[in-house]
Amino acid sequence: QVQLVESGGGLVQAGGSLRLSCAASGRTFTSYVMGWFRQAPGKERDFVAAISWNGSSMTYADSVKGRFTISRDNAKNTVYLQMNSLKPEDTAVYYCAARWGRLLGSREYEYDNWGQGTQVTVSP
Repeated sequence: QVQLVESGGGLVQAGGSLRLSCAASGRTFTSYVMGWFRQAPGKERDFVAAISWNGSSMTYADSVKGRFTISRDNAKNTVYLQMNSLKPEDTAVYYCAARWGRLLGSREYEYDNWGQGTQVTVSP
């Protein structure tokens, strides 16, 4: 098991930027693919981005391509989500997730460790 704690959420105006962080503790961080998901009020939790164990491969949801960047610092056991050009429709609780192994995944069921979430609110 790996424990995940997100931070960096908040209120921002449309067009602004935020950087989310997710600190991991427990088992070896490099054993995990890391992902970000989000859940808007009244909606299901959706995939945002994922990054391979060594940071060499990333995948993104179409809705955030070109605006969001996922990265990781294995020396700090931390994964980041840089969010630029934010839109009101990006408003959601953002969750960090970890998937043991080497395969990137975009499905919620593929991840077995989750953080508590951090709220991102984008005002018009």
